[in-house]
Amino acid sequence: MFSLNKPYHLLFFLGLFFFPFNSFEGIKALGEFKNESGAYFFLLGFILLFFQKKISLPLYNSVFKIILVFLGWCFLSTLLNFTNVESSYFKHTTGINRFIRQYISLLLSGIVFFLFYYNVLIKMEIKEILYKIRTVFLYSLFTASIVGFFEVLAGYYGISLARYAFYVLDYFPFFEKRLIGDRISSIADEPPFFAVYLITISGWMFSYMLTNKGILKYLPTILILVLTFYSGSRTALIVIFIQVIIFFLTTVSKEKIIKNTIRATVVFSFLTVCIFIFNGDKIINAFEEKIDSLDFRSNLTKNISNQSRFGMQYAALQVFLEHPIIGVGYGQQTYYSRFHYPAWAVKNNYEFKEAYKNPAVKAFPPSYNMYTRILSELGLVGISIFIFLIYFSIKKIKFLIKNKSGEKQVLAIILLVGLSGLFINLLQIDTFRLYGLWLYLAILTVLTNKQENAYE
Repeated sequence: MFSLNKPYHLLFFLGLFFFPFNSFEGIKALGEFKNESGAYFFLLGFILLFFQKKISLPLYNSVFKIILVFLGWCFLSTLLNFTNVESSYFKHTTGINRFIRQYISLLLSGIVFFLFYYNVLIKMEIKEILYKIRTVFLYSLFTASIVGFFEVLAGYYGISLARYAFYVLDYFPFFEKRLIGDRISSIADEPPFFAVYLITISGWMFSYMLTNKGILKYLPTILILVLTFYSGSRTALIVIFIQVIIFFLTTVSKEKIIKNTIRATVVFSFLTVCIFIFNGDKIINAFEEKIDSLDFRSNLTKNISNQSRFGMQYAALQVFLEHPIIGVGYGQQTYYSRFHYPAWAVKNNYEFKEAYKNPAVKAFPPSYNMYTRILSELGLVGISIFIFLIYFSIKKIKFLIKNKSGEKQVLAIILLVGLSGLFINLLQIDTFRLYGLWLYLAILTVLTNKQENAYE
């Protein structure tokens, strides 16, 4: 499957397999990437390509141009705010130091890893891209399912014997299960990151229903849905549900949707009956908890996580209103937003007292929303560039779905499902350290780029 004559290909696929593994102690010099195993393979692969002088730049590709414009504005916006950036200080960190670390992290994802993905992909046929990447993700999903199975037994159903399985599983590379609770994180360190992993690979797993035959073609999708349920992630529940709708609306006619919905209802009903026989009360309580967790308005007053999340987003919007055009500079939001935390978010909230407002804790508070972060840090100019990247990407993908066939069309459908999910998920996270996002943009670049126009 992999060519040993091109070791960077092997590093690429190993990185894809291991990218959700982030529960180990890594190299501190890598900063935000120190615990993310996929980054080690991607970075090593890029270095190998660089010294072999085999790096191609898609300079004439529109997707890449928009990415460069966005990255350029991140730098220029900070430069225009240099006086304030220079004087900013919080949590033992200067504004300049904060910008440098944040910008390096962005360049690693948006340039280094993106170009590594692109340079591996342009050497592959479309069929190879589809089947090889999908197979790697399938293997990683099987691994996540095995770990998740024992985690569900131990943490969710309280079967203590299942904990002994982790004495063996902890020997797996880049894996160390630190905590077992009623929300599974499987091969990832925490449920939120595991949710990002599931959102990232969902489109690839759904595509088995398009290319394969027999009942087993539904297995990857079922595994995604089951793991999503037990992860307890509200975001994953909502986003993957939307991804399922996008997938079926894109691939299935209205008549087939009705027919398949009836079939799915019958199968789901049968499985539900079996599960309820096994442990009905537990499942009923679980569904009630999932439904209650989606009531954000009610939870705003009794859920600390929601108080912090919406409080941070409110503060970011206040910063945007004060600096609407160019923002305050990339990575600079916290220096301003800490003066705008609303009383209803801070009241009886230990997270603000012990961490977010505590200067002794070096970790900066999360923004919980990339769009509000872009608004506050990059202003209307920055958000306009980013929204245009989203619009342009989706438009190109829909064109490919409409005008192509075979593997190229299937790959375009995967891109639509995957990018849609990740763009929606940015409403809940505030980082561009998303391997799937840059992988999808690299694949889109390959699909829309004429190789003879690439500058080597």
